[in-house]
Amino acid sequence: MADEGTECTDAEMNTPAYVRNEEVDEESSHLMSWDEWLREHASQLLLFARQQSRSPEDAEDILQDALVRLARKEASGEFVGGQEAWLSYVFASIRRLAVDYGRKSDRRQKREDEACASERDEDVYTDPWFSSAAADEELKQFMEMQLRKLPSKFSEVIVLKIWGEQTFQQIAETLEISQNTAASRYRYGIDLLRRALRNKKNQF
Repeated sequence: MADEGTECTDAEMNTPAYVRNEEVDEESSHLMSWDEWLREHASQLLLFARQQSRSPEDAEDILQDALVRLARKEASGEFVGGQEAWLSYVFASIRRLAVDYGRKSDRRQKREDEACASERDEDVYTDPWFSSAAADEELKQFMEMQLRKLPSKFSEVIVLKIWGEQTFQQIAETLEISQNTAASRYRYGIDLLRRALRNKKNQF
């Protein structure tokens, strides 16, 4: 016989367990899958990321990083607050990541600017051999021959910089490389040409 206060009605006794637990399961039934949650919130998260970042490309990377952070916390059981706290967490992560991306971009730009500045004093035409008017035609032929010997990734930068009178930023855009890479290739190619010029001068 059931204790007083814990008696079950006939209806309750005849009700299946999964129905009696309906109230407990109702909350979990409202949880979205990861894909459903992304479909519902992706556009507003991306819009916020674009407002916080300096370029559309950065915004996409920042959003991706923020979502990865959330997924890792959920997978490890470290996330506190449940699914209803996901959106706030991702917004906060985007904001922090945007600041980090901005700082990295500033440091990268500074390095590229310094590299470009150093190249102004490293032009191949500062070599005294170029000062000889009598050597103009011979120099031209020699330079063209040496340029053909260089790997194209170096020669194309040198041609754009010296004969095309392009800045490193313009070269970077043309070749779809970073400004720092353009400057580095120019510097290395110029060093190779200088060595060839010195070897030629030593023959006289």
